[in-house]
Amino acid sequence: MTRSTTRVRIPSVARLAVFVLLLAFWLILSGHFDPFHVGAGVVCAALVTALSFDLLQLDAWARFSAWRFAAYVPWLLAEMAVASLRVAWLVVRPGRLRPRIVRFRTGLRSDLARTTLGNSITLTPGTVTMDVVGDEFVVHALTDQAADDLRGGAMERRVARMFGEAADGGADTGAKP
Repeated sequence: MTRSTTRVRIPSVARLAVFVLLLAFWLILSGHFDPFHVGAGVVCAALVTALSFDLLQLDAWARFSAWRFAAYVPWLLAEMAVASLRVAWLVVRPGRLRPRIVRFRTGLRSDLARTTLGNSITLTPGTVTMDVVGDEFVVHALTDQAADDLRGGAMERRVARMFGEAADGGADTGAKP
């Protein structure tokens, strides 16, 4: 009996590119260019490339748009600033706190896009991604407005656009106080 396995072969050029990027990052952060530090950088970059290359999800990165990412970052920073002001306001007016657990399903397909969405939610003050199971996110929100913003799906749509995916836009499956 013959066993057939289908495996996508990533070109060695991609591995070399990852190695070069990791080595460059090492050299920039170390700031030392003597033989010891360069040699240590080569060894570390080679080990990390060899041990974690499959974790990079190159299929998701292939659809990633650097230009859309460049547009996403200022939008996310603005969202974080607005949310920070809202949370600061809650400190002086604590009666407005209405913590709740929000559950919603995402249309994002790749793990990388889902991870980006979860981290973006957590970076925004007043919300914390508690769990992601399959396509369902479980998020703690401090206020009704934070919960409504999640249900609106603007962040999910922007992440989907950045990774060239279609998103349903944060369809809510229930919220609990």
